[in-house]
Amino acid sequence: MNVKLIKLTKEYKDELISMIEEWKADQIANNTDCSPWAIFRNDCHDFDNYLENLELKEPDGKRVPDSVFFLLDVDRNRLLGAVDIRHYLNEMLLAEGGHIGDGIRPSERRKGYATEMIRLALIECKKLGIDRVLMVCSKSNVASAKTITNNGGVLENEAVGEDGKVIRRYWITI
Repeated sequence: MNVKLIKLTKEYKDELISMIEEWKADQIANNTDCSPWAIFRNDCHDFDNYLENLELKEPDGKRVPDSVFFLLDVDRNRLLGAVDIRHYLNEMLLAEGGHIGDGIRPSERRKGYATEMIRLALIECKKLGIDRVLMVCSKSNVASAKTITNNGGVLENEAVGEDGKVIRRYWITI
């Protein structure tokens, strides 16, 4: 597995659009979530605006500063997924969002990429001074729970989110 986390550049515009479109088609066809939300909040077709607004630099009252990375398959030069690292937790993130939001494009799932992407994201968390990382997932999302526990996640508890769904809250000590 020859993968690495990268910051998005204009070089990957077409790859990004392809990945986002695949993800949105899967969401419609299979009623799945699009995560991390940060990569879906702006229109990827307006690429300059997308790139400019991909990360939040200053807190805006609701959201905290974040860093967004994309998982690149180096050999195929293909974007496989993305991870959004929130620099600290506010009340909402502590309750049900966590430090890391992540996702793998539908055609690349169940190949071990998510586990590797989280491992690499934890290195980035450490660089940001985050020593204890909160990750959450829906109780029904067995694949995400496995990815989190494969990276040292310890289940703290289950809680009911704003949407009424049960979420699992895990802590990873780096």
